[in-house]
Amino acid sequence: FLDIIENFIVFLEIQGGLVKIVSKNHQYLGVNNSMAAVHQLQDNQGRLGVFWHTQGSGKSISMLFFCQKVLRKVPGNWTFVIITDRKELDEQIYQNFQNAGVINEAKVQATSTKNLRKLLSQDHRYIFTLIHKFQTDDGSEHPVLSDRDDIIVITDEAHRSQYDLLALNMRNALPNAAFLGFTGTPLISNEQQKTREVFGDYVSIYNFSQSIEDGATVPLYYEDRIPEVQLSNDYFSDELNDIIEEAALDEAQEEKLERKFSQMYQIVTRDDRLEKVAEDLVEHFTNRGNRGKAMVISIDKATAVRMYEKVQKYWAKYLENLKEQVARATDEDKEALQDIYKYHSETDMAVVVSSSQNDVATVKAKGGDIRPHRKRMLKEELETKFKDADDPFRIVFVCAMWITGFDVPSCTTMYIDKPMRNHTLMQTIARANRVFKDKVNGLIVDYVGIFRHLEKALSIYGVPGGGDGNMPVQHKDELKSELIEAIDELMKHVSGLGVDIDKIRSAEDMNSRLRMFMDARDTLVQSDDVKKEYLKQANQVKRLYKAYLPDKIDKAYAERAYHIRKLVNAIRSLDPEVDIDNVMSKVDDLLDRSIVGYELPETEGEEDYYDLSQIDFVALKKRFDSSRKKRTHTEGLKNSLIANINRMSQVNKTRMNYMEKLNELIKEYNDGARTVEEVFKRLVQLAEQLKEEEKRYIREELENEQQLAMFDLLTKP
Repeated sequence: FLDIIENFIVFLEIQGGLVKIVSKNHQYLGVNNSMAAVHQLQDNQGRLGVFWHTQGSGKSISMLFFCQKVLRKVPGNWTFVIITDRKELDEQIYQNFQNAGVINEAKVQATSTKNLRKLLSQDHRYIFTLIHKFQTDDGSEHPVLSDRDDIIVITDEAHRSQYDLLALNMRNALPNAAFLGFTGTPLISNEQQKTREVFGDYVSIYNFSQSIEDGATVPLYYEDRIPEVQLSNDYFSDELNDIIEEAALDEAQEEKLERKFSQMYQIVTRDDRLEKVAEDLVEHFTNRGNRGKAMVISIDKATAVRMYEKVQKYWAKYLENLKEQVARATDEDKEALQDIYKYHSETDMAVVVSSSQNDVATVKAKGGDIRPHRKRMLKEELETKFKDADDPFRIVFVCAMWITGFDVPSCTTMYIDKPMRNHTLMQTIARANRVFKDKVNGLIVDYVGIFRHLEKALSIYGVPGGGDGNMPVQHKDELKSELIEAIDELMKHVSGLGVDIDKIRSAEDMNSRLRMFMDARDTLVQSDDVKKEYLKQANQVKRLYKAYLPDKIDKAYAERAYHIRKLVNAIRSLDPEVDIDNVMSKVDDLLDRSIVGYELPETEGEEDYYDLSQIDFVALKKRFDSSRKKRTHTEGLKNSLIANINRMSQVNKTRMNYMEKLNELIKEYNDGARTVEEVFKRLVQLAEQLKEEEKRYIREELENEQQLAMFDLLTKP
């Protein structure tokens, strides 16, 4: 515990406020394993090990914990050289260290090869650099820059670039340094021996399934939406994939791609094919059940620009059709449709790609205009906007930028129309696995067939303990199975309580259906435990149902999900502090009716909760005595009392004893120590006391409640 207090809490300054981060279990164990290696530098010859912590599980924060603990616990003038192979990763890690307040120096990010050599020859606590800056002009052996043995080199994504000439240069430059590697994906089998030579063995493993099980990341699902005009997978040779996998294609690589694989490139970028993808993308995005952000990944800059323009065209058609629906809508549906129209009409989109010398001419030759996008990229803080969950910038079109080392928790959907494999594929899909509010999962929409051989691709990884259960992404059919299972479990649960949702669903007479529905609500509020368990299971059904959209499930299950949600609304209507008549609820209703085909009538002429200032206690008792739904009346009165006591206690803290009385009564009811009739009688007595309490300031000859509060503080024991 003291170790966590001292070494595993960090405060990050984010958007003007401090965010407190406490280490997760896997971070604590991994850092302490690495600390043990630091204490044995002579024995392990500077090989501190490899962290395999899946994408999104906090690798950069683990680095921060490790560095700070070394500084606190191990004597020495330590320098940490933090190396990445992507500019975005370098910036992200540097920002985390800076936001945590641990960097006290300016200009410790290497800007060039010359600048890196200067930094390494000086005495700095932290140095951040890309591995590409370890190079010589003529390809000769890299000179020694420091022979210090108190330098720890930390590399992010400890593979690929770590074994070529640049990595050799790095080790020649720092011959006595210690090395610690981090990776978000398991190492390829044929890399493992090389890894051990540089970093040692795995020091901490936290794989896909562990991360999901812990809730550190959300599960990922994918669906195939490959257009009819597509490319045969036979063209996807290893050589092609090697070129494509380089995240940022320079001009020479793009020319090679077009020249050597012209047939493949022409098919992927054919205008009719891109039209189909764009049209489908608009339909998919606008019919999702969630409102998370999305990334569209194209094969190159020109295609990203063209895709943006085509999506804009179909987006305008969608808004035009939606506007007509709003004009024709009934009063019941108009507010929901207006909200949908407002959300999508405000949705902003942008292209974000790297710059090169001949961009304008190159993109123009391929049918696009990159100039307006360049202006936006220079003028606006697009990265900040996209990371802001509330900003209307909701769809970004990219080809290489932002697909690695870029965290946007509110991003739920990745539309991939670019051949990818291995590390790049796994890092890219991980953009959607971050935890965010009520986000159930991330969704990968595959337009180019990248998942056809995903399992085969994963077999090349040296996954400890085998590959079972470690698939980073499942087919969307698995999500459907989860939804069906959740509905079945809830149906079984309420059946044990005497509630038959299928019987309600199949009742042809509306009055009978409504009567059974209200009886079901009465059963589900018989105790707080019963109510909470139902709401918990129903909420999971709703989250999975919305996550599965825009795909449809069988009509019977859609109707069950509809009645499940309606029962939730009916239960929550008993609570005066819960607004179940908001716009999003109406949007859900609209969706339900379009799927189910009918609507359950709402309850009329029956109060669900009570205004204590207006209540007629004699009439209330008579109504209770003659009602079959005694538990519903009890629940409504209980919730009304809770709301009133909370409101009254905000003004006068001495009234908290009323809440203690109510909680004691609720506990007796939940434990079965009192009948519903006894509880209702006691609740009425408490309501009468509260009604008198609200008038007490008048009896005390005071002007208002605030004066009474001061009076009570001065006079009560």
